[in-house]
Amino acid sequence: MTDDPLLSVRQVSRRFTLNGEELLALDRVTLDIREGEFVTLVGASGCGKSTLLRLVAGLDRPQSGQILFDGRAVTDTSLDRGIVFQEPRLFPWLSVEGNVRLALENAAMTEAEKNRTVAEHLDLVGLSGFREAWPHQLSGGMAQRVAIARGLVNRPRLLLLDEPFGALDALTRARLQVELAALWQRERTTTLLVTHDAEEAIMLADRVVVLEARPGRIRSTLEVGLPRPRRRADLRFVQLKEQLLTELHAL
Repeated sequence: MTDDPLLSVRQVSRRFTLNGEELLALDRVTLDIREGEFVTLVGASGCGKSTLLRLVAGLDRPQSGQILFDGRAVTDTSLDRGIVFQEPRLFPWLSVEGNVRLALENAAMTEAEKNRTVAEHLDLVGLSGFREAWPHQLSGGMAQRVAIARGLVNRPRLLLLDEPFGALDALTRARLQVELAALWQRERTTTLLVTHDAEEAIMLADRVVVLEARPGRIRSTLEVGLPRPRRRADLRFVQLKEQLLTELHAL
């Protein structure tokens, strides 16, 4: 991890028009993320977390301010910035292998290289035995693992996760948090995760950024500083979770 930011969000604001009225979703947000860092965004519903993620992904543009990725302005989507949404968004007519391989459609690789890369990433998320399965045959957790493999298969420098476990049951969610933490430790892909779950934020992040309720502004930043792998029952983990919950309840 270097001290130079891979991602720089500079005084970014985003407005929407809703029922003829202007809605300020983000207000002059400034945030730096270093290469190899895992950062989570937390806040109340509607505070602009997902809006900020879409701006970083290049799926939307701010009205003011600037987003820089590796020193260059973000103006469009890029394979250097992979994104995983709350719903897996798998294509039902493609197998697990086909869904992951789709992300390599325009990659400058031979067929053999694509096959090997897909196999490596299915193994990475523990699905090497489900290459030929169809999406309807997968559990919710397995489908989300496929989506994560698809998000990583192009080896993005920045992985964006928009509440990827939000629709899962508590047990599956907890298990996938542990798996994602282990995956990040192996790959060290710079990651920005949106969540509303304080425990998930502490479990995964190097740094937790709290957004105020609308309009979204950065209220505070919490450095986690816990050794990995993390245990939810550790006293310091519990203390940090309570500190974050207190901050969120004050919004």
